[in-house]
Amino acid sequence: MAQSILHKAQTRGFANHGWLKSYHTFSFANYYNPARMNFGVLRVLNDDHVAAGRGFGTHPHDNMEIISIPLEGDLEHKDSMNNVAVIQHGDIQVMSAGTGVYHSEYNRNKDQDTKFLQIWMFPNKKNVTPRYDQMAMNLEDRHNKLQQILSPDPSDAGVWVHQDAWFHIGTFDEGVNTHYQIKKEGNGVYAFVLKGSFSLDGQPLETRDGYGIWNTEGFELKALSPDAEILLMDVPMEI
Repeated sequence: MAQSILHKAQTRGFANHGWLKSYHTFSFANYYNPARMNFGVLRVLNDDHVAAGRGFGTHPHDNMEIISIPLEGDLEHKDSMNNVAVIQHGDIQVMSAGTGVYHSEYNRNKDQDTKFLQIWMFPNKKNVTPRYDQMAMNLEDRHNKLQQILSPDPSDAGVWVHQDAWFHIGTFDEGVNTHYQIKKEGNGVYAFVLKGSFSLDGQPLETRDGYGIWNTEGFELKALSPDAEILLMDVPMEI
């Protein structure tokens, strides 16, 4: 029988650093909730707003798959692998921290905040060689359907990660239905509403609500508002 958990937007942790406003779906930094440590291998889901001209200074990571999804504005990335890149809405960025990497992220815009999702997953291989990748996705390919933006397979659509995980984003007109089939036995899906409202197997979801579902083969998704947008993260439930 399917199991599920609902995290309403207003129940998330929140940190206001002035230049950074960050909402935490799962425990992170000074926000600690033992009931909200992870969803399977999904460890961090931060909804970050970075002020113009500000950003995260150089800092280390290891043995984590780190995914950034820009929602508004641009974000400049620099790392110890000599990568310098700018990501913007429609892009997806992945960094396999592996044996260790340093990086920084800055909003170089002088007149616009940058909003992006910072997502961490536990990898299925430890101490891999660090790697970086980013890809610009065609936004038209997510209209009234789910566009794959991440998978375990380097030859498949989107970026790839060291984990049996698949991410999709869809933007739907009001009333459009779609069925999602979970990609691998033992996986669950954490749905995160980026904009508008949805019904997921009958559960109403509003903007920035999170909903995890597992022990099921799939579910029905229906947009309840115009231009509704959702991110689905299909991940192993066993760490």
